[in-house]
Order: sequence, then C-alpha cells, then structure tokens
Amino acid sequence: MARYTEAQTIARGGFSIKVPETWWEFDVRPESRDASIRQMINDRVRERPELEPHRNTFEGFLRKASKEAWQSGALYCGCMAESFGGDVPITGSVTVSLVGARTSSGDVLPTDPAAIVAQLGVREAKREGDTYRKVTTVDIPGVGMAARTFGIEDVSVPGDDRTMRVVLMQTFIPVPGQEGKVALVAGSSQVLDLAESFFDIFDAVTSTFRFAE
Repeated sequence: MARYTEAQTIARGGFSIKVPETWWEFDVRPESRDASIRQMINDRVRERPELEPHRNTFEGFLRKASKEAWQSGALYCGCMAESFGGDVPITGSVTVSLVGARTSSGDVLPTDPAAIVAQLGVREAKREGDTYRKVTTVDIPGVGMAARTFGIEDVSVPGDDRTMRVVLMQTFIPVPGQEGKVALVAGSSQVLDLAESFFDIFDAVTSTFRFAE
C-alpha cells in the first residue's frame, strides 16, 4: 500500500505534526469547505489524471471527513485518498483536537497516561470479524509518554444516530501546563482489511507530534 513521499510539517497554534505531502488538507469551515474540496480535487486530478475515475469517491470521503472534523472541534484534519491501481481507493484521516474532561461533580480528570489507560476499557474480539480495542502507552520522542487505544471499533457518526465500523487509533497526549487537557491525535479508516498497515501509518504520523515552544 505504501507510496513513499516527502513529509510536510503542519503547524497550528500550539503544536505541529508531519504528514506525507500527498495528503489532502483543506478548510473545514462549513461555509467554505465544499469549494475548497472541489478546487483541491481539480488540482490533484490535473496533476494525476489516473485519479479521475475516483473523483466522486474522493469528494464524498473528503466532505464526510471535513464535516466530522468540524463537528468534533478538530484543530487539524489531514486525509489520504489514494488509488493504487485497484477498483476501490484507499482512504484514511488523522485529526488533532484539544479536549478536556471532568467528572459529573466537576472535578478535572487526570491526564497522566497511566491514569488514562486505567479509565479506558480493553475489548477482546470473541470471534473473527468482531470489534476489538487494545490499550497501551507509547513514548513520543520530544513529548513523552501518552495513552493510546487502537483496534477496530463501531463509532458514532456526528449528528446522526448511525454507527460505522472503522480502523481507529487514538493517542491522548497531556498538554503541558493545562490541567485536564490532552491533545487527541486520532487516525481512522473504513478500509478494515488494511488495519495493520493503517496502524503503522497512524503511529508514524503521531510520532511526529510536537508541542510548540
């Protein structure tokens, strides 16, 4: 699945992250995202005509990803949408959000990675094809320890009653000096057959996350 390209650094207020230069990024605001996506697809197809048969698939995926990123309050949304010679394009996305949580009594929840891991539930697959979730900690260079979940899960669709099954990796990175806040780096894809490859991709992208000086 790999298409090796140079990495580009994305900088936002308070953090940076590196993604392959072939990934798509666009304005996710409702008033401008559709025009931004159409222009980006036109430019990409002009550069790579072999993508033309998948134009509608790419547009639908990018619109969906941008809508969900906006509704979740993501500060960054990067998407991969590639054709590797097959009938179905390979798609996935990574978002970065700043999130915080409190208990029902208003107390700030701890952001220590070990404490987060203790709160997250492991889910074992009882049979082939079932959803599952693994929980661990990772050491991000230049950042430190962070809690992580990864697996295949059924997630709620923002603004809808439906769920969809996705490959999902979430890394919870404590924000220095901000009690109860974590940077959530979430990677997801609906291409379930390539779960292990996507775990490698999401891990590689997340490992480049850095807080701004």
